[in-house]
Amino acid sequence: MSAAIGGAVRCLSLAEWDQHYSRLKAGGLREPWYGGPLRRHVDDGGDLRLLKLRFDSSPAALRLWNFLLTEELRLNKAREAGKKIVGTMKDLGTVPVMVYSLPNAVAFYPDGAWWVPCVMELNEGCLAAAAQHGLDESFCPVRAMVGAFVTGTQFPRPDMLVCSVGATCDDFSSIAQRLEALGFPILWWEMPARRHPDPDEEAIALPGGFSAPACQVAVVKTELERICAELETLTGQRLSDGALRAGITAANEVRRVLARLRRLVFCAPRCPLPALELLIAEMLAIHFCSDREEALAVLAELLAETERRAQSGESVLPERAVRVFWVNPVADLAVMNLLEASGGRLCGTDFMFSHALDEIPGELPPLEALARMALADPMAGPARDRAARICRDAAAFGAEAVVVSRIPGASHCALEGGIIAAAVRERLGLPTLEFEVPPVSDALRPTLQTRLEALVETVLERRGKR
Repeated sequence: MSAAIGGAVRCLSLAEWDQHYSRLKAGGLREPWYGGPLRRHVDDGGDLRLLKLRFDSSPAALRLWNFLLTEELRLNKAREAGKKIVGTMKDLGTVPVMVYSLPNAVAFYPDGAWWVPCVMELNEGCLAAAAQHGLDESFCPVRAMVGAFVTGTQFPRPDMLVCSVGATCDDFSSIAQRLEALGFPILWWEMPARRHPDPDEEAIALPGGFSAPACQVAVVKTELERICAELETLTGQRLSDGALRAGITAANEVRRVLARLRRLVFCAPRCPLPALELLIAEMLAIHFCSDREEALAVLAELLAETERRAQSGESVLPERAVRVFWVNPVADLAVMNLLEASGGRLCGTDFMFSHALDEIPGELPPLEALARMALADPMAGPARDRAARICRDAAAFGAEAVVVSRIPGASHCALEGGIIAAAVRERLGLPTLEFEVPPVSDALRPTLQTRLEALVETVLERRGKR
């Protein structure tokens, strides 16, 4: 059921969702155990930003949001059930596949706390607590992770913390090191900076179209073997090749469903799903939001609703909406709504974890396959490699413009945005826009909207000249 009128699907404010939820319940809506009205996340959880967002009207979207916003509850239930909780930091999509290959372990990303200041509109205290430990506004908003640890809010303390170092952004490395200095031990593992193989080196093909020297794949495989040994010690269970293969198979099933959803959202003649829900859906791929099986069920229901809308010609946006490829996740979720309010439509993404969307090679020894996937991280190699993939994907999805949203304080954002924008203009001839998005962007909204509207007008003018 959706709020569809004349082929259009309305997006709802939270107040409108209150009434819509009552109608759905009266109509026999069935929900998972974590279901309920979105309003409770404001009243009970303090997630004030929900008051200013607009949401897709489907029960599938309601399930998606409730799944996202109840992760702490699932982690606490996992601990009560005797499972080991592993906090996996920075690798975005690799170690969680290993953790979920063990029946008595669950993984989550403490990095996800970077959205807490947005969702709670700076009322959570995480940024202030981080500042007390030397992590001020010159650092990326992921510094909220340290605040969450020291205040004991947002998630239970993990039984193990794992973090990749080497080819990672400098500010995140500093934040993670500060966290360890505060008494939170971390198992560090090395991610080498991916480089192009020399002519006399064996080249290994990676998911996503990159390549790397065989020696680098071997280094990462050795590091993952070390993590396997530590996970076995933590859980008292053997992480066999068979278990890892099963874990890879399950992860690939999630990625295949998400791939079908993304292609439909980006390529359907009429837009069947809003940008905000697509952003949240993509995030499930990196660690399954602490429940792999339920993440798959959530995505499958969202895909089914999106397919139904595409087949019936329903759309959340006007047909003339400008097709925009978006680079980097926004620190403020409201900006995804703003894109659509400005006349844009999401048509392709690079939210810094494209490797977590690609299928893991299933025909290889499991740790070899995971090592290749880890090295395919767009953030682990040269910015020109990432720009090349963005250009390929933007062309494949039919994008008409590219937006690069910089993350305040993030070291990787200082120069790479310009490199990506230049590559897009040179290779595709598309207009580009680059701007910075803080965790709460209300003060900048008029400026951001004006710039997005100008980009949309530029594309519409280009259409008229063709």
